[in-house]
Amino acid sequence: MRYRSGDISKLCNVNKETLRYYERKGLIAEPVRSDTGYRLYPEDTINRIMFIKRIQELGFTLSEIDKLLGVVDKDDVRCADMHDFVVQKLEDVRLKIRDLERIECMLKDLKGRCPDEKAIHECPIIEALIDKEEIL
Repeated sequence: MRYRSGDISKLCNVNKETLRYYERKGLIAEPVRSDTGYRLYPEDTINRIMFIKRIQELGFTLSEIDKLLGVVDKDDVRCADMHDFVVQKLEDVRLKIRDLERIECMLKDLKGRCPDEKAIHECPIIEALIDKEEIL
């Protein structure tokens, strides 16, 4: 089954310009054209776009996604240095986890200071955020 760009856009919750951008970047294959000039995408494009969107949500750049898709596409050029890429990305993820854990501790602390009546004029959260030394 083939899908027009408007159909793919709706199914994947992306706009048509995003599809064209993904095509230019090589993230999705350039579709065939109908006799009337419509772009017609194969069904597997849906899964590919959903993968791209999900992995973007997880913090991967389009360049990194392109590299990962090289494994799926069995592209030797994009797979070059995959080990180094994975090692670096793993370190990036570990750093983000540490940062998120620090933010979690800070938010727990601030939550504990929040009065039950939620009176903004006496909010220790705002005071703590203003006093940067307390947070760090």
